Amino acid sequence: MAKFIVGVDISADRLRAVELMGATKARPMLVRHHEMALPAGAVTRGEVIEVRTVATALKQLWSAAGFTGKDVVLGIGNSRVLVRDLAVPKMSLKRIRETLPFQVQEMLPFPVEDALLDFYPIAEEASENGPTANGLLLAVVKDAVLGNVKAVQLAGLNPAQVDLVPFALSRILLRGASREGTAAVIDVGGSTTTVVVAIDGVPQFVRIIPTGGDDLTNALAARLNISNEQAETLKRSIGFSARSSDESQKAAVVAMFEVTSDLITSLRNTLAYFAGAKRSATVSRIVLTGGGAKLKGFSDALSEYTRLPVIAGNPLESIDIAKRIDRGQIESLGGSLAVAIGLAIGSTA
Repeated sequence: MAKFIVGVDISADRLRAVELMGATKARPMLVRHHEMALPAGAVTRGEVIEVRTVATALKQLWSAAGFTGKDVVLGIGNSRVLVRDLAVPKMSLKRIRETLPFQVQEMLPFPVEDALLDFYPIAEEASENGPTANGLLLAVVKDAVLGNVKAVQLAGLNPAQVDLVPFALSRILLRGASREGTAAVIDVGGSTTTVVVAIDGVPQFVRIIPTGGDDLTNALAARLNISNEQAETLKRSIGFSARSSDESQKAAVVAMFEVTSDLITSLRNTLAYFAGAKRSATVSRIVLTGGGAKLKGFSDALSEYTRLPVIAGNPLESIDIAKRIDRGQIESLGGSLAVAIGLAIGSTA
């Protein structure tokens, strides 16, 4: 019997989950999906603060969607995640993981005993000191993960795996023919913006920028002295490319340009850093996803600033959809399911 795996994306305002059948196959099938709003404050920047509240929401989510699987893959991708290049002597992956605490303390901005560490191998090469394994060091503060895991366990589910959100995004948005070449996947979330650059689908570089769509909403609310709900509505109606002669909107346009331009500049600088560090690889395109990326004019501005083509990421291109699922409804959700699908696909459970 095919194993059912559920990818769960926990964001600041909602839970999103998808259940896949045949997650390890070339074209897995999405059999169920659902999302549910979370109370304000239950989750902050991807970290579960109110464990019981989120556990209750997970139980309701499972009941409403009729998920059959209990094995859950969680994502982590906030500013307390560190990803850096690392070269170590060639040895088994198990042995590399065992030796990480003794090798990386000076690379971490927090004590190694407070961190969860992993190594993502990319390539091997010969050196003067013998064969070397080149890859990415993955480090996250334990507290940034434990609340999420506890909420899943309290809901009666099995946290089979914790994966990086950047890896999940590249896994689902760079599949098949889309894997070829060097691409930057950029996910503009509520509180963070994730950048992962992959060569032929293999992640080479990850940065998590602590700025997202909510920062723009907050800036508008503060500048115009309006509620966050009003600011969010105004943000969506004006867009980044707006030019307004309406005096009441001029301040909003200025605020939007200031915050959004800062983010786009950070993204351009991030890609420029990658180009300088990896001179043998040139980014050929940007795959854009996330709720913040839907801001009017953002895609065009990003393309203009980076001088790269920008395409919208489609997580449904390389998976099959069960017949009982409303195709129109699932397509309308678009990129909002990308993280959850990518997490489930990457399961080793």
